[in-house]
Amino acid sequence: MNAQPSHIPVLLDEVIHALAITPGSEIVDGTFGAGGYSQAILAGGARVYAFDRDPDALSEGTDLAGRSGGALRLYSACFSDLDKVLLADGIAEVDGVVLDIGVSSMQLDRAERGFSFQKDGPLDMRMAQDGMTAADFVNDADEDEIANIIYRFGEDHRSRRIARAIVAARPIETTAQLAAVVRKAVGHKPGAPKDPATRAFQAIRIHINRELDELTDGLEAAERMLKPGGRLAVVTFHSLEDRIVKQFLRRRSGAEGAGSRHIPVVASAGPASTFEKAEKAVRPSEFEINQNPRARSATLRSATRTAAPAWAEGGLAA
Repeated sequence: MNAQPSHIPVLLDEVIHALAITPGSEIVDGTFGAGGYSQAILAGGARVYAFDRDPDALSEGTDLAGRSGGALRLYSACFSDLDKVLLADGIAEVDGVVLDIGVSSMQLDRAERGFSFQKDGPLDMRMAQDGMTAADFVNDADEDEIANIIYRFGEDHRSRRIARAIVAARPIETTAQLAAVVRKAVGHKPGAPKDPATRAFQAIRIHINRELDELTDGLEAAERMLKPGGRLAVVTFHSLEDRIVKQFLRRRSGAEGAGSRHIPVVASAGPASTFEKAEKAVRPSEFEINQNPRARSATLRSATRTAAPAWAEGGLAA
């Protein structure tokens, strides 16, 4: 149990603090990845129920699970199903849930997974390694759908120009090919602070893996599994994800709708609040960003579960 994980996750100390782990706690790590959070949670004397839909992550986690003496259980499932899976395994409630949203460093760093244009590889992007690939999408979808996905999930106002260029360049089979098409479509100055392909890659990845739907469903699943006093900690990496988490915690704490800091918060007339007011958002220190540039856009939001019954499924919808 003393071996170091191959990847130190973003905001590790802050996440462990937010979970308020005590010996014997039962914690869900909904995004196991390279096991960094799980190892730190185990070091605090807790049991960990770890989820991942990526077969590579689970395969590489078997050694840590074996060394944990039964304290770490691995589940091949999406975190959106964490409540169903745990209930089926005889676990009715937990003390904490942590979710680290988006693509893992392990996935980004492996060219054959096709998540990043930093290294050329097949245009794949599938977290679960099954279903539609990114190549399937860019080569088969019509121009309007591609444009809408890039605009919606990449928040790129040049989406129609990019989609038109993608359709004209088909077939596109590798990450380098797609990045080159996007750069040519919008203009790219070498050395610019942000590669113009970044938003398109993000959008296609989110679409392929249904990431925002998974997040919405996962927050509701966590709400159902957390015991009173249980802690929820969620790390996000871009505004689309953070907006969903922020909105969820506002609604569930009854704080939604306070339009001004000078106007008192009025409790919702709907279901009882299932979370206390969220803690202040936490972002990485300059030291952490210097050590790990991928941490730059990270945001941690956390809150404590009340004793109120979970809202009905779909209660997050605007």
